[in-house]
Amino acid sequence: MHQQIDPELFPSNFIRLIGKDCMLVAAGKMEHFNVMTANWGGVGYAWGKPAAFMFIRPERYTYEFLEANDTFTMSFLGEAHKNVHKICGARSGRDVDKVKLSKLHPFASPTGNILFEEAQIILECRKLYSDLIKPENFIDKSITSEWYGEDKGGYHRLYTSEILTAWIN
Repeated sequence: MHQQIDPELFPSNFIRLIGKDCMLVAAGKMEHFNVMTANWGGVGYAWGKPAAFMFIRPERYTYEFLEANDTFTMSFLGEAHKNVHKICGARSGRDVDKVKLSKLHPFASPTGNILFEEAQIILECRKLYSDLIKPENFIDKSITSEWYGEDKGGYHRLYTSEILTAWIN
């Protein structure tokens, strides 16, 4: 059973959670949503609020849901659910039902955002700022050749969001 907690009291290392364990990003409402695996982002403090940021490529199906909604969730499932990340990171919700394939159990938060029973930690977020990454703004130009291009994908959109609610299981 998930309980609401103050985001400032998290006992976890978000560098490890996001970068190594991965997160699920979900946007939309129970009637129609998408979920994807992501591992570029962070958690901290911005504009006087507990905040989270993440990077999503515009070609991802979840991007459409993020652009159409002001809120989304970041869910951390833990080591026991690595298989979920493989499915949600390798398959497109345009083509398959990732929730069914991964055997996830979604439910709606009181505000209508998508939560998952399997998640150990969930952040409900509200977008504050977004911008497309621009190649001319890179100081280290090697990043563009390593991470972007025809065979690698388009430039990410950076989303900076307020953490509205935090849940722990």
